[in-house]
Amino acid sequence: MKPTDIKLHQRSRVLEITFEDESHFTLPVEYLRVYSPSAEVQGHGPGQEVLQIGKEDVNIERIEPIGHYAVRLAFDDNHDSGLYSWEYLYELGATYDDRWQDYLARLEAGGHKRKPAAEF
Repeated sequence: MKPTDIKLHQRSRVLEITFEDESHFTLPVEYLRVYSPSAEVQGHGPGQEVLQIGKEDVNIERIEPIGHYAVRLAFDDNHDSGLYSWEYLYELGATYDDRWQDYLARLEAGGHKRKPAAEF
């Protein structure tokens, strides 16, 4: 499944993606950052994920196409090592509610309090 449209809204820090099947997702940049597919975030195997904290105000500086199958999202916290395949972006959109709640629960379990994102 390939995207037909990708729009970055830097002021509101969301990435809008529409796919060939007309699925449309509006994904917060913070969500994309904390679920980066990079080894730095995901680890090198199950159970090695690294909880990302303090990413409420992160933004995307640029989106780099990688062939016809992915994009590299370059975040303003200098993280740019994750390749977001079309399949992974679709999965992130389709599972947003559950993944976001899981992230919030893991923050709380780790003793971290998520601060409200800055408003523009």
